[in-house]
Amino acid sequence: MTLDRAVMAFAGVVVLLGIALSLTVHPYWIGLTAFAGLNMIQASFTGFCPAAMVFKAMGVEAGCAFK
Repeated sequence: MTLDRAVMAFAGVVVLLGIALSLTVHPYWIGLTAFAGLNMIQASFTGFCPAAMVFKAMGVEAGCAFK
């Protein structure tokens, strides 16, 4: 799995988790989904993604988006 795919999979899990928690625990959990979405938008413009840095430190091989 490349770094790009790991970041996208992680973002998908965070979005789905935020939706599930907002439906089952408390509606304010939708903020987690909003945070993930905003982080994806800023990463697309700046190239800075904390999740990519963590996955890279864990040894995931680089893809073409995050180097």
